Amino acid sequence: MDDLELALGTSDLAAQLALAHYAAGVTVSVKADGSPVTEADRAVERLLRDELSGARPGDAFFGEEFGELGESDRVWILDPIDGTNYFSRGDPNWRIQVALEINGITEVAVVTAPALGIRWWATRGGGAFESPWPLAEPRRLEVSSTDARVVALGNRLPMARPPASPLPLVELVRGEIDAFLVERYYKWDHAPWILIVEEAGGRFTNPVGTNTGDQGGGLYSNARLHPRLLALLGYPEGGGVQKDC
Repeated sequence: MDDLELALGTSDLAAQLALAHYAAGVTVSVKADGSPVTEADRAVERLLRDELSGARPGDAFFGEEFGELGESDRVWILDPIDGTNYFSRGDPNWRIQVALEINGITEVAVVTAPALGIRWWATRGGGAFESPWPLAEPRRLEVSSTDARVVALGNRLPMARPPASPLPLVELVRGEIDAFLVERYYKWDHAPWILIVEEAGGRFTNPVGTNTGDQGGGLYSNARLHPRLLALLGYPEGGGVQKDC
């Protein structure tokens, strides 16, 4: 079983468990950092860790709910339920996010939205794809080649408009918008999407000029528009593949 196959199969199991909690309803509590959490978040991350460690016993983990475990050049980055607020109120716009980082570079990314019946995934050098979930015939994703439409949080970019959906990155990789500025969140929120956007032909640059997801946010856009928007934001030009420090 290769790493993508493992990530897809493990995400399927996690999606089924999450859907069971979603159908039953959950109670939300607040973590020390002020973010919401439910028993479903913890149960799904436990399942992901158990399944992945069973198949790859030497790998390490970095997850939203249980932090870091192990030391290895291979690290699975887990966000068991991205969008807990949506999940807890019965809104289908939540996702299970799995990424594999090897020697500091994300190589595999799988994002599953089981309540919407959609999945996105990418491998480095292998392209980015979207398909119905459970897995069916995929279509390859490609960002736009225009510079006429921009979506952003706040008012820091020209031609900005409010996001049209709960996850504008999906619009970006479908070529429906040209850029999206994110100014917060954590590595587990960004890790899979950076690879998916890059493999769809786009770019991501964080405020220090690299493409890692550990700087709280950054600019996602198509390659044509990216340098101009970096200059407008005052971000250093960069965005090449970088190893995390």
